[in-house]
Amino acid sequence: MSDPATESNDAHSSSQEAKKPQIEPIRMPTVEEIRGQDIWNNCAVRSVVSGVMGGGLGLFMGMFLGALDNPIMQEEMTTRQQIVFQAKQMGRRSWSSCKTFAVMGLVFSAAECTVEKVRAKHDITNTAVAGCVTGGALSARGGPQAACMGCAGFATFSVLIEKFLDRYH
Repeated sequence: MSDPATESNDAHSSSQEAKKPQIEPIRMPTVEEIRGQDIWNNCAVRSVVSGVMGGGLGLFMGMFLGALDNPIMQEEMTTRQQIVFQAKQMGRRSWSSCKTFAVMGLVFSAAECTVEKVRAKHDITNTAVAGCVTGGALSARGGPQAACMGCAGFATFSVLIEKFLDRYH
């Protein structure tokens, strides 16, 4: 027969072992993973990918918002004319949004990556500067006052989004 004190100690030690988190061994990255990281750390690659993704987002947003536009002369148009008008309107809105979001993604990503490389820091200041550059560049056609307002607005928006996503602790 076994001793009850020994059984309780065995049960206690096994429950402690179960509570201890398992320590995973450190795994070295493969050559392919290192190459992939090197490619993604290139500002040009990151900017182009962001521009393409922004363009795709703009395309879908333009289609959605273009579908919500109603023709002014709705009563006077036949159903076929309304469908054709709606399709053209969606196409125009989609292409316009696609270009805007592509430029926005490209400029923001390029600015953030460049500032991050120059400062050698990964913090919210990079986001604020990139937001300012992007907002200023997108609204520069409106003159210096519009560029300043765009800079301040987009920088504020960018910082608020980063705070909301809690990317930097």
